[in-house]
Parts: sequence; C-alpha cells; structure tokens
Amino acid sequence: MKPKNLKKKIRRLEKRLQQGPKKLANLKQRLQATEAAKAAKAKKKAAARARRGAKGQVEAKKSGAVKKPKKKLNLSPERRAQLAAAMKARWAAKRAAEANAKGASGDNQHSGPPGPPPPPPNRPDGA
Repeated sequence: MKPKNLKKKIRRLEKRLQQGPKKLANLKQRLQATEAAKAAKAKKKAAARARRGAKGQVEAKKSGAVKKPKKKLNLSPERRAQLAAAMKARWAAKRAAEANAKGASGDNQHSGPPGPPPPPPNRPDGA
C-alpha cells in the first residue's frame, strides 16, 4: 500500500478514534515500515550507483575510453583507392598550408582570411 493512502487512512481513523485504536496502531506501524523500506531502497540504490560509477572510472582508466567498433565501408577497391588518394591530397594541402602559415606569420601582418575550402571531388558512385 502506498504511503499516501496510508496517511489518508490514518487521518480518517484519528477522526473516529472510538472505532478501534488497534487498527490505527497497525496502520501507523505499516506506514513506518514502508517509509523505512523506501529509505533503505534509496540508500542501496545510491550505493550501487556509486560503486558502478567508481568501477566505470577504473575501467576507463585501465583500457582508455570505450570505443564503438568502426563500421566497415562497403567500397569497391577502385573507390577505396580514389578516396585514399583524395584524403592524401587533402592532408598534403593541409600540411602545406600550415607550413606556409608558420613561415609567413611574422611578415604577413595584413593578410585577409584564408579563401574558401576547395570543393569536394566528384563522386560518381554516390558514396
């Protein structure tokens, strides 16, 4: 029985005490028992949560962050080679831009913001 309902019954019974003090005592006892059980359950749940949190932190420290396995792309060998070439070109351009920025950072004070990024390569297969 819910504590709210027990409280209501207690209130009603206190109004008509002459009906039975035994029943009132029984209901009060049940209310205390349910409240104690609820408090114990909350305490147990909090302790379990704390244990789980500490355990999770220890495991994360041991094995690093838990990562999802990478999804394998369903690519043809030609498309895979094409993507690899495009990525290598992009990385090379990025390295060159960083090298230019480091080399020219001292004497190029009035330069504007870098231009827009190059458009992505055409992808005929839609991947």
